[in-house]
Amino acid sequence: MKIKLIHNGKPYQADLQVPIDISIPLDAGNETVNCFYAPPLEVSPVVAGDFIGSTEQGGPVNFMNIKLNPHGNGTHTECVGHIARERFTINQCLKTFHFPARLVTVTPETLENGDRIILRRSLEQVFHHDDVEALIIRTLPNEISKMKRHYSGTNPVYFHHDAISFLVERGINHLLTDLPSVDREEDGGKLLAHKAFWKYPEDIRRSATITELVYVPDVVTDGLYLLNVQITSLEVDASPSKPVIYQLTKL
Repeated sequence: MKIKLIHNGKPYQADLQVPIDISIPLDAGNETVNCFYAPPLEVSPVVAGDFIGSTEQGGPVNFMNIKLNPHGNGTHTECVGHIARERFTINQCLKTFHFPARLVTVTPETLENGDRIILRRSLEQVFHHDDVEALIIRTLPNEISKMKRHYSGTNPVYFHHDAISFLVERGINHLLTDLPSVDREEDGGKLLAHKAFWKYPEDIRRSATITELVYVPDVVTDGLYLLNVQITSLEVDASPSKPVIYQLTKL
């Protein structure tokens, strides 16, 4: 099925039969991406009297309890409620789910202290547009091991808060990254990049979202896409998510 849409006054086409799923599959155990010392995803059957919710164990159906931490277990989308003292939920903040999006690829720089960081100048070199409200940032190197990497205690790549401010200045309302966080793993609770993105607490961008731990394969080229962000309707600050992109072809 193909759809036609108008973006910035120009016609485009997207083939909905050719989705590109940039979420990381979630599975129980230690073979799934993990960060911030979160316990791994747990899946266990409901047990009630003689009933067990597992066909493998003789039950009539699979009826599972799932225990996870959205921020630490796989691809997730978060709202300002992640850092706010006030209560905001992802289900309240994310009200539209399709966006024109740009995919760009960035090489982090290494500071004298060994930190690997994405600076404003790096984004200025690859993102010259003001025609989208969503940006997907793929970082190099782009090993497939990102899909199973355990980031805790490794001081992963992060964004300088001025780089995030640049994106806000360019009108980005939805940021997607393959990193576990836009901020440094250990930053003393400053959360400067998160605060810069949501303009918290001075001028809160309630509808803005950050999606972390995506994975964009190398075969997917930088460019313009139609983005669909799928979440569960949880009244908490973040939800496991499934961002899917579709190549946009100009007509």
